[in-house]
Amino acid sequence: MAEKFHLKVITPERVFYEGETSFVEMNTMEGEVGIYKNHIPTTMLLAPGVLLIHEDDGVKEAALHSGFVEVLQDQVSVLAEIAEWPDEIDLNRANEAKIRAERQLKSGEQTANIMKAEIALKRALTRLEVGGHK
Repeated sequence: MAEKFHLKVITPERVFYEGETSFVEMNTMEGEVGIYKNHIPTTMLLAPGVLLIHEDDGVKEAALHSGFVEVLQDQVSVLAEIAEWPDEIDLNRANEAKIRAERQLKSGEQTANIMKAEIALKRALTRLEVGGHK
């Protein structure tokens, strides 16, 4: 069994998760990462994606959005703009956001709007992926 480390996920509204875990997975701007205890210390920017927290009794899944992660050898701290458990996700709202973002991308509007639409689409897809597993 892998050694455990302390994981803390904080959003502006709350401490989303705090506990001991053996492995955590998330999306960063560099790609998907998995972290075990004694990982090389680093700081990374988060990208919208699924957060997987491996505990003794299974894997917890959540939607995780913009922010950053600090990795130390025995502790990982995630500061996220938004973090949501599957039962907190409104699938209808996420699907509507997905449709709006896809329309904006197809319209070929200004570059700034395209970038916002791409981020909105990634968030909506993450919510639909995580929320669909309720």
